[in-house]
Amino acid sequence: MISSPRVVFLLSLVLLAASCGRKPEATAPPASTAPRPSILLVTLDTTRFDSIGPDARNVQTPAFSALALQSRRFLSAYATAPQTLPSHASMLTGLYPAGHAVHENGRALSVKQPLIAERLQAAGYRTAAFVSAFTLARRFGLARGFDVYDDALNAGEAERSSQETTDRALRYLAQPADAPLFLWVHYFDPHTPYAAPAVFRDRYPNDPYRAEIAAMDAQLARLLEGFRSRTDGPKAIIVVADHGEGLGDHGEAQHGNLLYQSVMHVPLLISGPRVTAGPDATPVSTRRVFHTILDWSGAGDRKQSLTERGEEVVLGEAMAPYLDYGWQPQVMAIEGELKVIRAGGIEAYDLKKDPGEKQDVAATAVLSRPLRQALRDYPTPSLEPEPKAAAVTDEDRRQLASLGYVSGEATPVVRKDAPRPAEMAHLFPILDEASALFVREEYGRAIPLLEKILAADSHNLMAALRVAVAHSSLGHRDAALLAFRRAQSIAPESVDVRVYLALHYARIGKIAEALPMLERIIADDPDRLPAIEALAGIREKQGDLPGALALRRKIAALRTPTASELVRTGTMAMAIGDSVAAVAAFEQARSLSGSRFESDLELGVLYLSMRRLENARSALDRVPSTHPGFPMALFKRAQVSVLLNEEDRAERIERARRNADSTTRALIARERLFQK
Repeated sequence: MISSPRVVFLLSLVLLAASCGRKPEATAPPASTAPRPSILLVTLDTTRFDSIGPDARNVQTPAFSALALQSRRFLSAYATAPQTLPSHASMLTGLYPAGHAVHENGRALSVKQPLIAERLQAAGYRTAAFVSAFTLARRFGLARGFDVYDDALNAGEAERSSQETTDRALRYLAQPADAPLFLWVHYFDPHTPYAAPAVFRDRYPNDPYRAEIAAMDAQLARLLEGFRSRTDGPKAIIVVADHGEGLGDHGEAQHGNLLYQSVMHVPLLISGPRVTAGPDATPVSTRRVFHTILDWSGAGDRKQSLTERGEEVVLGEAMAPYLDYGWQPQVMAIEGELKVIRAGGIEAYDLKKDPGEKQDVAATAVLSRPLRQALRDYPTPSLEPEPKAAAVTDEDRRQLASLGYVSGEATPVVRKDAPRPAEMAHLFPILDEASALFVREEYGRAIPLLEKILAADSHNLMAALRVAVAHSSLGHRDAALLAFRRAQSIAPESVDVRVYLALHYARIGKIAEALPMLERIIADDPDRLPAIEALAGIREKQGDLPGALALRRKIAALRTPTASELVRTGTMAMAIGDSVAAVAAFEQARSLSGSRFESDLELGVLYLSMRRLENARSALDRVPSTHPGFPMALFKRAQVSVLLNEEDRAERIERARRNADSTTRALIARERLFQK
């Protein structure tokens, strides 16, 4: 039977999530006559506590250090998770990942979870955000409540520099305003791959990570000066890191897999109303950023704020190895100077005597009842995330992989004797490289690395399945079938293995084998996205366009379609005469593609058939002369010109004749509109 304290703890988590699941109500300004401050939140990606400010080693960061002298500087602040999206979700919701349910990058925050920007927007604040990496793109759910959410990146890139982000934020700050501002600026520079500007590379030639830190600090100086000079009234500032970087500590070069100080201990400064400057050694969670901002706006509970929050057990998690490989789930709890990590067994460290966590004192450490209860009751996430939360496109995966984040496609095999992630640290570089190669479709180079992973971790379903998919993609039919059998031996009941085996049969043309498998999978699990995508492809090849189109619509309901997918949907709808659906798909594709959109001819033809002549004119005028269908575009544009009774209609007819091809020449000769 579940103990009473456990019930209370779990119930508090549920109630906290539920209370944050309501729509934010319009909040009247506080009764106090004191003006509310404009608030600046700066989040520093991948920034270790010992890499910036007064506690930095081997790097000069004057902007952060100067701000630290005017702020409360938390010496024991901890991220909620060692990845960008879950950590930021905690800061913007006030919840641990167990409460907001985003445990790794590439997921999406539920619309049921209100964000701090929604609360402040409802309270009359102007709200703006400028983020620097794809991991925080609006599709992942953090943009709600922001009047401006600037996540624009250059084509083909997954991040932008702190200089570009600062330039954009300063241009926004230059605009006149008559209300207090909540501004969130996110810097991504210290994240791999490290590529600081030359002046900082020259300054730190042997430390590219700290060169990035120094470059980011220079932009922080610009941002702070701009915020102070371009906002009126009182001001409040928070500067905090989302997580750190391993740099080899405990065998972790980067972050995301472990819970040691290098990735969880982060810098945190706050400056604003009721804040006394100076160092503060109280352990705190970065999720309290939410409560602090809410308090400053006049709409929160001061007792939950970093300005007045007392001692508490601080928690954190690293669930990516569990969700991707089936290894032990990891939770940490910190109380005073004692840090405990639960990952199958228990580790404990005296952070005052042993800040590098070299000596495990679990055998002698005395764990308080609140600490033991918090560790025991922290929930392990479900291995079956909501389809919409997990539905990322291949391009999304490539973007995330370029930043070092690649999650598995299969539900892992979980077993009682699963390895502790800390024991598998030697595999992290191989896993990262193999995953990146696989996502880039460099299958020949990925296979040997995946086999090396399986030699060390024979139950790693993700590696086994990727070996099978890699062989299938390379046309290695026999090797692929052998690899699929190995994956089935690891997880005999795995739907994921059945899905990818069905995809293999479809790829090699064995439709008779693939079709019933896919139909059965979808009947058992109607939202199994890869199976739906594969079945849509088969229906299309069979010429069943209505069936394929119905499946494409279902795919679009489960995840945001790409521009190319929308063009394909529009083409199918056009082929079966569904002009309304075709136009909707092409228009959405154009909004995503911008100047790269190449289906204006189809869109113009559809507009013309629907007698939307002004739209048809605009679309056909956008068709370039290099387009293979340019003669048809000229013919259709001449038709539109006659129907609109344009002054140059005769010239347009003549131009269509001069540039006609074998198809349009006959159409022009028979066109009655031209004979008038």
